[in-house]
Amino acid sequence: MIIASLRDLASTDQCRTLVVKVGSALLVDQGGNPREEWLTRLVAEIASMRARGQRVVIVSSGAIALGAARLGLERGGRASLADAQAAASVGQIGLARLWDGLLAQHDLNAAQILVTLGDMEERSRYLNASSTLSRLLDCGAVPVVNENDSVATEEIRFGDNDRLAARVAQAAGADAVILLSDIDGLMDRDPADPAAQLVQAVHGVTDDIRAMATSRSASGMGSGGMASKIQAAEIAERAGIALAIINGTQDTPISSAIKNEIGTLFLPTRSDRARRSWLGGRIAAAGSLTVDEGCIAALAKGASLLAAGITKVEGTFERGELVSIVDGDGCAIAQGLTEYDAVSCAKLCGKRHDEQAEILGHAPRSAVIHRDQMVLL
Repeated sequence: MIIASLRDLASTDQCRTLVVKVGSALLVDQGGNPREEWLTRLVAEIASMRARGQRVVIVSSGAIALGAARLGLERGGRASLADAQAAASVGQIGLARLWDGLLAQHDLNAAQILVTLGDMEERSRYLNASSTLSRLLDCGAVPVVNENDSVATEEIRFGDNDRLAARVAQAAGADAVILLSDIDGLMDRDPADPAAQLVQAVHGVTDDIRAMATSRSASGMGSGGMASKIQAAEIAERAGIALAIINGTQDTPISSAIKNEIGTLFLPTRSDRARRSWLGGRIAAAGSLTVDEGCIAALAKGASLLAAGITKVEGTFERGELVSIVDGDGCAIAQGLTEYDAVSCAKLCGKRHDEQAEILGHAPRSAVIHRDQMVLL
């Protein structure tokens, strides 16, 4: 059954597995202390979901904020990468203890999973994470997932838990994601504008929807904003997963949003198979290939990417790495695993197939990116 409204998120038939993302600004107060009263009510809601037969994964921020308070670090532990890593190392212990204690009050077992970008980007590691999540859910546990900020660097990290939540939803085979925010959902303009209106349903993210987002985080404590939530929605919608943005500042945020149907629900636009879903959700491209209009039209019809349609090569990448396929304006239209490294791609750029053997010194492969290793965005 297809999720069509916020109320469907409370249905075991339509939403058997749900990912709930909790941001730092909701979990921790300005003094760096856990907001335990609010968290107690949220966990009671999660326990109610479990009681009616739904499986729940929590994606929780807060480790850096908690650790920074304990270590006395400036700017909430975000003054430098070293501070963030140190704060996360301390905060992860407190965060795990917090969730474990709250869930235990409802006879639920918490399971901590710390992941890095590589765990979701590399296929074998992604499958391992997926297997672990599946087994934990089958055992009745509540996985609590966070990015492993103690080892992540600026170059190799998600940077926000919104996109992480969407990727975890893919790995867990979830039906929906709930992102708890500090506003009711996506507004059609700056939320500070009195004329701003809530967008209740989105049938596919478009440029107009992206233009409504801002990158600001109201508390200054988190690392994401509405823009990151839109990116998460794009990852989810390609995998056939619904994503809701609701106001987490309410005493019982999930049940309140569902009962009153206040929030923004991004509806799935397609349901890619497992490998394409993983490929479409990857976010760390090693380079890009600019293609011409004829090539864009061919790709839209399901063709592989041929060298003849490439007009520009950027980045340093090896065979088998993820690259973006962009149009003349630099807008990404697809991404996939390349059959050639960047040097070879540059040599073959714009060349017909019958010219490639002489350039390479050996028989060329059938395509630069085969359609089976590519997904349209």
